[in-house]
Order: sequence, then structure tokens, then C-alpha cells
Amino acid sequence: MTPGADDLWFLPLGGCGEIGMNLNLFGHNGAWLMVDCGITFEAGPGGSNQVQMPDPSFIAAHSQSLVGVIATHAHEDHIGALPNLWPQFRCPVYTTAFTAAVLRNKSAGRGAQAPEPIIEVLPGDERQIGPFSVRWIPITHSTPETMALEIITPAGSVLHTADWKIDTAPIIGEPFNARHFQAVGERGITAVVCDSTNAMVSGYTPSEGEVAKGLAGAIAACTGRVVIACFASSVARLQTVSRIGHRTGRRLGLLGRSLQTMVSCARSVDLLGPDFAVIESSHLGYLPPEEVLVLATGSQGEPGAALSRLAADTHPALSLEPGDTVIFSARTIPGNEAAVGRLSERLAQRGVTVAHADDAETTLHASGHPCAGELRDMYQWLKPGVAVPVHGEQRHMQANAQIARSTGVPLALTGENGDLFYLAPEAGVKRRAAATGRLALGQDGTLNPVI
Repeated sequence: MTPGADDLWFLPLGGCGEIGMNLNLFGHNGAWLMVDCGITFEAGPGGSNQVQMPDPSFIAAHSQSLVGVIATHAHEDHIGALPNLWPQFRCPVYTTAFTAAVLRNKSAGRGAQAPEPIIEVLPGDERQIGPFSVRWIPITHSTPETMALEIITPAGSVLHTADWKIDTAPIIGEPFNARHFQAVGERGITAVVCDSTNAMVSGYTPSEGEVAKGLAGAIAACTGRVVIACFASSVARLQTVSRIGHRTGRRLGLLGRSLQTMVSCARSVDLLGPDFAVIESSHLGYLPPEEVLVLATGSQGEPGAALSRLAADTHPALSLEPGDTVIFSARTIPGNEAAVGRLSERLAQRGVTVAHADDAETTLHASGHPCAGELRDMYQWLKPGVAVPVHGEQRHMQANAQIARSTGVPLALTGENGDLFYLAPEAGVKRRAAATGRLALGQDGTLNPVI
């Protein structure tokens, strides 16, 4: 299966019909370009989290035609599989400085070979990668330096949104700039491949600036120790909490290896401001309760994470007492409700006040994905000939397709992993064109098919 000089193809091997585990291929003139290569977490033997990733057999068999991999941002579901799968590709990886730092760290942490070369790009850069001309367009998301991609070929062009939202107050990085996407529409775009995660939610996603206000009010009302549980990759949230601590006279500590890692990566590329200050976690236990502010891992109820150890009073750096507060500044991912509920109950039994972003009256968390209003705006700016919803279950992608049609997009195509989407010269879908599947990462680093 080889694209010709007049063809522009899109072939997802992961992330289409599911949330997570993204692996996207674009084909033109005998060549393939990969965008993202991520993982997901599933319940494994004994109830532990098992790392799973797309089976790359199709593109591994065509690796001589793979001209490059582009990592759009630093989330696990977009780069987490690269340390393990890159040896099957052995082509350049293009990404921004922060994502490159995270990718190198992940590779070292797994004892895997880091992809090479990793070619660092800047917002607005244009590169020729095989027959593809690629322009990196900054777009706001819940982790820094996320990039949309304008992929241009003589056969046609496609805008791959990556994960995104419209954030006019992002805390870190520049605000969302609609003009970038209006310009793409003015140049003319054959198709858009678009994030569907929140397509069923009306309106617009709150900004990180709104989260900062909500957290500031919640923390100011607390008298004892305060623990904020959030995703480590939300660097803007980390910066926000640091600033609130400074204003409220609290010292900030980090509990959890992934938080330490993400802070190290962000500092290495100067993403955190000079006011970001943390103390050694071993010092937290010696401070008066009203001076303690903690960022902790474990917002999804993960066994062994910092928050679970605090709930069990087994963390070596800190003990929680009645009058302390834990704020979940993260949404509960579907499937994790029971684990988060048990964790919350254990905290409450210790006399700790628990607040969840899922049911708080103030904004304590904001998604990184576009709601229906944002999707509508994007389609109106781009005016594509074809919309291909991805990054969602079928119900999310169908809702995204309906929004596209309602804004005047002539054709919206939905499918699933392994379907070949013809974007040019004629639009259409060939079902099950490529074999797909999942690989599970064993504790010894081996990859095994998921049956």
C-alpha cells in the first residue's frame, strides 16, 4: 500500500475511536510521515496499571518510506511509546525543546535508547520532511509548547490540530491566536484532522487563568496544610500553585517523582518563571500547618502514588491531620471513579477535607480539549473541504463530525484505527486497510501483543 504523487492519505493506527495511544500516519508520493506515538494505561494482572501502545507493524514494515516522526506535545498519549517503538522506525524525530526534554528523560527512565536525532523546532518553523512541507503552528493545550501542524504537499494540505483548546489566559506561553488558523483557511486547506474529546460538551473550555482564580480562593480559605493533586504535565498549574503559595505565605513542596521530573524538564528550557520556588520535601514536616502547600501525584487514585501514601500515612515526608485539605485539581478520568472514591474516603476518615474539581462550584481544573463552541470556531476559520475527527470514542467523533457539517464543511469522515482516509484527489475511506492492535509493555521491557 503505497501513496502516489497525486495522493494525500491519512491512516491512524491509534487514537481513532479511543482516547489515548495516538499514532497517526500521513502518506504522499511514496512516503509516510508519522505524527505522535503514544501510550495508554489499562488494568493489568493484579489490578496494576499496564502500559499499552499501538502495534506499529504496518509502518515498521514500511520503515524505509517513513521520513520522520513529529511529536506535537509532551503528553504520554502522544510521546510515551517512542522510547520503546522508535528502534523499529529509526528516523528523525521533530519536536519542541520542552517535549524533547521530556522524551529524553522518559527514554533514560526506561533504560531505552533515546530517538536520534531529535530535531528541535520553534513555533512558526517550516521544514521540508521528505515530500511533506510542515509548518508548526502554536496552539494552546494543558501542557506547554503544543503545536498544530500544517502539512502541505502538491496533492493537497491538511491541518492536524493535535490536542488543543482556546485559552486566552494560559499562564505559560502565548494566548491562543485565532489569526494563525484564519491564515491557514485563507491559504486553503484540503482537510483538517481534529481533536474530538469534548465535542459533546457545549460552550467553551475554561482557561488556566480561571483555574488560577479558583485555586487562589480555595487555598486562601484553608487554615491547615493544603495538598493539590494534579497531573504532573500541567506545568501551568504548577506555576499557578507556586505563585499562590508565595502570596499566601506558604512554602511549596513536591511529592512524586513525575512532578520532580516535569519541573526539571520545564526548568531546563526556561518555562517556569523566576518566582517558581520549592523547598525540599523532607522539610515539609517541620513547618507549621498553615505554611505548608504541597503538589502531589496520584489524582487518579493510583496505588503507590504520593497521595495514596499520604492517605495511608506512609509517606516519609509528611503526615496529614484533621483540619488539612486535599484539593483534586484534575478531572477523574472515566474508569478511575472507584479508585478516586476509595482514596477520598480514606482521606476523609483521617479528618482531611477533600474538594474535587469534578463537583466544585469554582473552577479548580480546566480540560485541555475543545468544547463544541471552540470546534465550531475552528471549522469556520479553516473552511476545510474535509473534516476527519479523531482522538475520541465513536460518540465523540460523531458529535465532532456533526459540528463540522453544521458550519458548512462539505464532508466529514469518521472511522477507526486501521481505516485509510483518502483526502486527495478524491475523498473517501477504505475500511480496515491496515492491521492494528495493541502491545503491552512488560516489566522486563518486552513488548507483547494484547489478545
